[in-house]
Amino acid sequence: MHVTGHTRGPASIRDVAAAAGVSYQTVSRVINAHPSVRQSTRERVLAAIDELGFRRNATALALASGRHRAVTVLTAHTVPYGYASILQGVEEAARATAHSVGVGVLESADEAAVAAEVRRAADVSGGLIVIAYDPAGVRALEAVPDGVPVVGVVETPASTPSGDRPWVWTDDREAAYRMTRHLLSLGHETVHYVAIPSATRRTGARTDGWRQALAEAGAPKPRPFQGGWRPTGGHAVGRELAGDPSVTAILCGNDDLALGVLRALHEAGRAVPGEVSVAGFDDAPHSAFLTPSLTTVRLDFAGLGRAAFALLHGVLEGAAPITPHPVSAPELVVRESTGRPPERP
Repeated sequence: MHVTGHTRGPASIRDVAAAAGVSYQTVSRVINAHPSVRQSTRERVLAAIDELGFRRNATALALASGRHRAVTVLTAHTVPYGYASILQGVEEAARATAHSVGVGVLESADEAAVAAEVRRAADVSGGLIVIAYDPAGVRALEAVPDGVPVVGVVETPASTPSGDRPWVWTDDREAAYRMTRHLLSLGHETVHYVAIPSATRRTGARTDGWRQALAEAGAPKPRPFQGGWRPTGGHAVGRELAGDPSVTAILCGNDDLALGVLRALHEAGRAVPGEVSVAGFDDAPHSAFLTPSLTTVRLDFAGLGRAAFALLHGVLEGAAPITPHPVSAPELVVRESTGRPPERP
């Protein structure tokens, strides 16, 4: 392709679009390596970029497109491992496409307070990512006005949602199922469970996966304990479980709960894994450095954040809708805290 007649200053994105015979949105997709562009079109745009000496400038691109190159993440928490890792993933992906990231903290689940925070975020950014793992996040996702680009990071849904819901999630049900199966395969008669809360259902996906594995194995189904999110909740439940000599395997809904359970078992004089096996969930950084090191399920929360931004970026760029889907397969990380049950006398 030969381009002539360009005698003005530095080429703009609209100059490239005119030279390549495409829209400026298509040029933006090529610049951002979006997969929806045909190879022939991509080559034509790249040739025009080369001919015109176009140099990408984030500010100029924002002005040319008429859109903000900024997104806001709405979340009720920034410190817990899953939340913090999702934020990290969003920031990494956004930085690669010259987007800035703001964080709107949902300080209350009150409906009016959530709606006000959603409005503020929508006014200052090109799109929203909502972490909907808790009541405030769920309400925020529901409160986003029509026409505002939004992607939800959600709990594992009970069934695959329709294509008009731009959601991503990890497959918590499958993860809990696999870990429960692993503990049963070691010879444990059953597995007790310390649950995290669910923001959207009576029982969470992790609880469902645990129950499914027990049912398929024909194992006894003990009642799940509600532990909350923190080590203190795990410690309280752990003290109760430690007093039951029939308990030989405990799955915890996150690694912080497992930390509390381990402490309670230690205080009760019950050896791990000699008498009781303990497994966690999430593979938080500290889990490998406990004594004993914690068997857990690794979920790619940073990858979840990157996927959420990629989906939002596609919405902002006018790409074809992407079917909602889970992100990455759960991975069992077997360490020192699990083993075979003690021999019966």
